[in-house]
Amino acid sequence: MKVRGTRECKRCGNQWSYYETGSVTCPDCGSMESVGLDENRLQQTDRPATLELVEIRNALDKEPAREVASLAAEEGRRYVRKRGFIRGGELLPLDGTYLAANELRHAGELFSRSMRMTDDEEIYFYSLLSGADEGERPDTEDLPESIYEIRGLADAESLKEYHREMGEWTREHDVSRESRSTLETLGEHVRRAQALEGGTDIDTAEALVSAARELRRYFDQGDTDALASSQDRLDRLG
Repeated sequence: MKVRGTRECKRCGNQWSYYETGSVTCPDCGSMESVGLDENRLQQTDRPATLELVEIRNALDKEPAREVASLAAEEGRRYVRKRGFIRGGELLPLDGTYLAANELRHAGELFSRSMRMTDDEEIYFYSLLSGADEGERPDTEDLPESIYEIRGLADAESLKEYHREMGEWTREHDVSRESRSTLETLGEHVRRAQALEGGTDIDTAEALVSAARELRRYFDQGDTDALASSQDRLDRLG
């Protein structure tokens, strides 16, 4: 949607940025009666969100692993639902916290149904839970084979949402024909990854994430080297 970013409260006169708070409610007095002051409306899909994992990590010593996994899955799901990638007309990066939250959601769902984790799975899950809120995930070489599908599915779903919003953003901006073509090619690969329902090769998923990030860097900075690198990654995927 498009919104006017600067809001003014009708009750107390306070001004704030909707782009930062994601709310028309006055942060000072709580009134929902406000008006937009900007002349132009800008695209906004992102809402402020924090991946809250401290209490879930603390529960590791008190609750069964399956219960902790269920809590982690729900928190990852909540975070992903709130997030978007356009803020005040700016296309945001595909950040590590979003990727990690999506992976935590799927890993948590898997382990909440499992009778027990293997030692490798337990190390993986605790590592993911430890760093997801900082945008950190276990390295691909450290993943147990049972997690390959989780990583592929999480990345494919993240890429689907990111590609969709990249498309929304480009419809409002004058971008080069070459970059539009690259975006279309990225979309073809993302749809293929989605169709595999988690069967995406991990290296392919990482290449697609990198290609999407490089294409965004071109949109943001006009970095032609980033565009060329994005195209090259996609070409190598066939």
